[in-house]
Amino acid sequence: MTWKERQHSFRLSDRYNAALTGTVFDIQRFSVHDGNGIRTLVFLKGCPLHCMWCQNPESMSPKPELMRLPHLCIGCGKCIEKCPENVFSIDSEGAFIVERDKCTYCGECVAHCYAGAMTIVGRYMTVDDVMEEVERDRHFYETSGGGVTFSGGEPTMQAEFLLECLCEAHRRGLHTAIETCAMVRSDVFERILEHTDLVLTDIKHMDSAQHKRLTGASNELVLRNISNAAAMGKKLRIRVPLIPGCNDSVENIEATAKFVSSLGSNVESLDILPYHRLGEPKWEQLDRTYPLHGIEPNAKETVLAMHEVAQKYVESVTIGG
Repeated sequence: MTWKERQHSFRLSDRYNAALTGTVFDIQRFSVHDGNGIRTLVFLKGCPLHCMWCQNPESMSPKPELMRLPHLCIGCGKCIEKCPENVFSIDSEGAFIVERDKCTYCGECVAHCYAGAMTIVGRYMTVDDVMEEVERDRHFYETSGGGVTFSGGEPTMQAEFLLECLCEAHRRGLHTAIETCAMVRSDVFERILEHTDLVLTDIKHMDSAQHKRLTGASNELVLRNISNAAAMGKKLRIRVPLIPGCNDSVENIEATAKFVSSLGSNVESLDILPYHRLGEPKWEQLDRTYPLHGIEPNAKETVLAMHEVAQKYVESVTIGG
C-alpha cells in the first residue's frame, strides 16, 4: 500500500502491530529544501512546543486527529448519519459542531464523505512501512546526494521510533537528516545524533522569557542541545522563522547570529525564514483559533535588513533556506 492509499484508509488496529510503531502524519517526496539533494520528508506527530505561528498545527498532538475541511463540505449530512459516537451535529443557528472528545477514529465519517471534507491525520506505521516509502526514490537520492529527513511536529517526541528509522536508513546507506526544535533530553538527543548526518534546527528567540511566551517553553535546553550537536561535529543548518512583532527585532537577530557564529565551522548556514500564513486554514480545520490572525508578513525591506544584520557575524546567511 502506498502512502497516498494509506492516507485514506486509517486503521486504529495498526497501533497494536507487534513491530515498533510510530505515528506519521505526512510523507512528502521530492523535497529540495530540507537537506542536501532530493529528499523524502517523513513527518512525525507530537511536539513539546506550541508556537503561536505553527504552520502544522495537526502535528502538535501525538495522537491521530480529525480534520474537517469546511470549504469542501457539501452539507450532505452523511457524517452525522454514520458516526456511531454522535460526534457531529448542527446547532440551532446552523453551525456545524464537532465534539472531538467523543471521536474514536473509527473512520466512518471519512469513508462516507462524498466530498472528501473529512480526514484523520496520523497513521500508525512500522519502521518497515516508512522505509518502503522512502526506498521508492532511492535513485533520486543517489543521483542528487539526497536522502531522508525526519520532521514533525518534533520527531524526537517519538525518540525510540525515530532512532530505529535512522539506524535502518543508515543500514541501507541513506543520508539522514532531522528537523528538530531540540527540545528533548540531552542524553536522548545525543543517541539520535549518532545516526544523524545533518541537523536542521530552529531558534525561535534568544531571550528565554520571550521564547517561553511565544512557544510555551524556555530556550535553555534548546541552546544547550544545539551547542552539544556542534561539539559532536554534526553538520548544522540553523533556521530563524522571522515572525512579525515576535522575534524580528535587530537585537534578537544579532544575538542569534552571534550564537550561531560561536558554534564554529560545522554550521553550514543560517537560514532566515520569512513568515507566511499558508498554515492558518489548518487551525480552523481543527476547530482552533490561530493566535496570529491578521498579522501581515514582513516587508521585503525588513527581511533584507535582518539578512544584512546576520551577515555581520555569519558568513553564509540565506533567505528562505
